[in-house]
Amino acid sequence: MVAVPLSPPAPAPEQGPSPVEQLLDKAQACSNTAAAQRLRDEAICLSLDLADSLAHRYTGRGVDTDDLVQVARLGLVKAVARYRPGLGHGFAAFAVPTITGEIKKHFRDRSWAVRPPRGMQELTQRLLAEEEQLRHELGHEPDENELAARLEVAVSDIRTARNAATAYRTMSLDAPIGGRPVDVADERDLIADLATRDALHRALRTLTPREATIVRLRFVEECTQSEIGQEIGVSQMQVSRLLTSILVRLRSDLETASAA
Repeated sequence: MVAVPLSPPAPAPEQGPSPVEQLLDKAQACSNTAAAQRLRDEAICLSLDLADSLAHRYTGRGVDTDDLVQVARLGLVKAVARYRPGLGHGFAAFAVPTITGEIKKHFRDRSWAVRPPRGMQELTQRLLAEEEQLRHELGHEPDENELAARLEVAVSDIRTARNAATAYRTMSLDAPIGGRPVDVADERDLIADLATRDALHRALRTLTPREATIVRLRFVEECTQSEIGQEIGVSQMQVSRLLTSILVRLRSDLETASAA
């Protein structure tokens, strides 16, 4: 039998740009500002799963999951605004470090105002993580006994940890800029914050009463998305979408103001 030489395998077809990259290509080429922004908004919506999956990698570290998702989505908005088609290895390769960088910055911005012993720091971190989980499981605010049973510690330890938690502060949306020490590495961000603070207040005034309520509940009163949904009569998923839409619009307004 004569051996028949095998044909070499056909080369794999080159993979074209993803749907998100196609949208961003069109946005860059679009001369109409409003139309370009609509294309970017669509790209953001198509990329929400990417941002959310990155956010969930950082759960269980003392930060509410809803917070992480919103921070990741803000990073996604920044990635879409900064991405330049044709440079680098595609949008996902550009977006992932941008989003994770935003998440890590969020963790760095959380700091102890008064530093308790390490053991109490660790218990407080566990308390912050488990309290939210218990709230979802039980359907109500867990009391000290339920938290103590969950964490397998004494009720007195829960009380001490809750007091310590007040020292573990987070910068809020409208917190005074001088509220935390600023080192040299933060100076550039501080200057940027000072430059955009007036623009931020002007942008907030463009929100509808309902949107303003959502922003207040989320960033001032620090409610979870589920709690906001109960307050305004919509589902948690709808709250998530509304928040994303609001943040996208605020970011667009701020960028427009900074370019003016």
